[in-house]
Amino acid sequence: MANPHDPNPPTTTAPAWHWDSRHDFPRDVIGYGPGSHDPRWPGGAKIAVSFVVNYEEGAELTALNGDAYSETRLWEAAGAPPRLRQRAVNVESEYGYGARAGVWRLLRLFERRGLSVTLYAVGKALEDNPEVGRECVRVGHDVACHEYRWVDYHDFSPEDEKAMIKRGIEAVKNVTGEYPKGWYYGRLSPRSHALVWDVFHEMGIPLLWNSDSYADDVPYWVDVPAEKDDPDPKGLLMVPYSYDCNDFKFGVATGFGAPMDFYDHVKSAFDMLYEEGCEGMPKMMTVGLHCRVAGKPARFAALKKFVEYISSKEGVWVATRTQIAEHFREQFPYRKGQRV
Repeated sequence: MANPHDPNPPTTTAPAWHWDSRHDFPRDVIGYGPGSHDPRWPGGAKIAVSFVVNYEEGAELTALNGDAYSETRLWEAAGAPPRLRQRAVNVESEYGYGARAGVWRLLRLFERRGLSVTLYAVGKALEDNPEVGRECVRVGHDVACHEYRWVDYHDFSPEDEKAMIKRGIEAVKNVTGEYPKGWYYGRLSPRSHALVWDVFHEMGIPLLWNSDSYADDVPYWVDVPAEKDDPDPKGLLMVPYSYDCNDFKFGVATGFGAPMDFYDHVKSAFDMLYEEGCEGMPKMMTVGLHCRVAGKPARFAALKKFVEYISSKEGVWVATRTQIAEHFREQFPYRKGQRV
């Protein structure tokens, strides 16, 4: 059945998209409006900065994991043609760099600076190298779930996708001793928001935040379709992620070329958001990092320079995504049908 709210239904002969009242979250293109929204960051901070380290190494597409193709994304020669049922040992070793060297370089920087970050941990990647998860817990970082396998979920059945979501959650718990409080997919299906909510709900685990959104500069609440008739709905807090201040753009044609391109971009974003904070509209900034990308020496130097730059500023709250979510939930509890 097509979306009954669509005033302009499709007229092409392409396979129809079917509206699903349980799994399709409504789209909101209005947001907070012209006045933005003051998240009232702790201590009157002008900006909240969230560093995210994506840990995916070992969970990517590879014949070793039973996949038909080897991964072609996010390595130094991105876009190489896939090889059917064969290992791509050069790609494997590139990912291996992230797990063997890059992740530790990134974690050392943040530990030296006394900054807490969020690890987007793919379940299988943690199982392959559990010391990464244990080290993050030891120093106080936030370990979120980033799927069980770093693959695209569009073609998964709802049942298979739910099984993978649960497996990812359990992998984080088994390695770190703690259930994840937040979730990020990246390569999600149209049903993923609802399925993630379902699994956390069925397991009795609080889902404090979801970051599969790029729609704002501050967190925001959304109504959960499955809670339509629930007398005590909990809603879903979206803590938006960023593809724009993200080192993955070193691997795309329209992205960064040299390390200082990354520095100039994230510094400009910080400066603009910091200025808005000084004008009474505090914002959140996310910097997305990958161990095999920003963990390489040249790019790491640009990241280090940015960390040093923001450390020299007053009113900067460097926080994990869970810290941001906990603050927002306390200041602005969920109210069904309202943005704040």
